Amino acid sequence: MKTWSEAAEIQPLASKIITNSIKKDRISHAYLVQGERGTGKEAIGLLLAKSLFCMNKSDVEPCQECNECKRIESGNHPDLHWIEPEGQSIKKEQIEHLQKEFTYSGVESSQKVYVVKGADTLTLNAANRILKFLEEPSKKTTAIMMTENSQSIISTIRSRCQVIDLQPLNPQAFQRQLLDSGMSERSATLMSALTNNLDDAIALNEDEWFAQSRKLMVQLIEMFSKNPDEVFLFIHNHWMPHFKERKQQEQGLDLLMLAFKDILYFHIGREEAMVVFAKDDEKVEGLVMFFSQEELLTILNKLLDAKRKLKQNVNPTLVMEQLTVQIQR
Repeated sequence: MKTWSEAAEIQPLASKIITNSIKKDRISHAYLVQGERGTGKEAIGLLLAKSLFCMNKSDVEPCQECNECKRIESGNHPDLHWIEPEGQSIKKEQIEHLQKEFTYSGVESSQKVYVVKGADTLTLNAANRILKFLEEPSKKTTAIMMTENSQSIISTIRSRCQVIDLQPLNPQAFQRQLLDSGMSERSATLMSALTNNLDDAIALNEDEWFAQSRKLMVQLIEMFSKNPDEVFLFIHNHWMPHFKERKQQEQGLDLLMLAFKDILYFHIGREEAMVVFAKDDEKVEGLVMFFSQEELLTILNKLLDAKRKLKQNVNPTLVMEQLTVQIQR
């Protein structure tokens, strides 16, 4: 989303609210942009920042060509400050640094903007410090808070922001975008189940690591049905060395979840909803014979538990070992 016209096609309500504010020169001092990953939070934040700084706008559209727009795009604008989690959270020291920056006047104008990515990860001390900005806003200061989980943000922050809700992307429209980018129909179906972000989907589809991930996922599921005694060895020798980082481990669990859903869909005659396996894949017929519908529902719940444990920083090897035992029962 490079323009408000493009944003209006993907997030029509959010785009209308913000562009109406720009037209009427009634920009809020703080926005809380909430939506799932890939729904366009950062793109909308960048567009809003450009609209505030650009001196050559055409109606509401920033020109994209001036120094202001280019520096915002590259992340080098001196009066636009980005804050994102360091590790698992946004810490008090980061907000203290922001406060110090804001004691200085704008480098090139009186306008200042700060963007808080992952605002739900603010520690309590950091959140209380942000409140000082929100309670006593400068006329030319705009806060853009972004979150996937608005319920984790303290109510005193929410009440001081204009909330912008982003809607989940339409899966069919997203698949058309992927097909238009040159992706195969099979890959587009899988990628649209994994992410709502076009750039992420294209990058994953071209990533050799991800191609290997798909192979390992199929091997592991087949091993449960054909060679259950070798599963633990496979987890330690192949799965964990490949899925090293937490984000990768979560993607591995996502792939397993989609594959087990496919087996369940085949069971109940919903082959059109399958995203990992092809309808005529012989592997699926064998797996349907091995896993009952009741077992598949239990496995899907255990996979959700495993994802929660990863987010709670439980040791990933232990998580996979426990999951393996639960699937084998």
